[in-house]
Amino acid sequence: MTIIQQVITIAIAAVTNFITRWLPFRLFTSGKDEQDELSPFIKGIGAFLPAAIMGMLVVYCYRNINLLSGNHGLPDLIAGLITVVIHLWRQSMFLSLIVGTVSYIILINFIF
Repeated sequence: MTIIQQVITIAIAAVTNFITRWLPFRLFTSGKDEQDELSPFIKGIGAFLPAAIMGMLVVYCYRNINLLSGNHGLPDLIAGLITVVIHLWRQSMFLSLIVGTVSYIILINFIF
């Protein structure tokens, strides 16, 4: 790629990124005043999506567990249980994510 092609590629990526960040707010605001309020549809999606994404991640993480061979997915299940317990105890997504990840790494490298 020449320098001109690289600059054009970066410019297209920047404009596309800007449009994808800006356009939803233009499409889904009520437009009543300067402090536009998001539509009820978008508020509903905002309330629903975090739990749906977490559920999808849980399914993704446990999809390859084979209960008929090896350690039967014990490190995965134990680390998941530790993550849930930490989250219920401290109500901190960051802490539960870090502790769950570290516990999984310890389980697969040193215990199982």
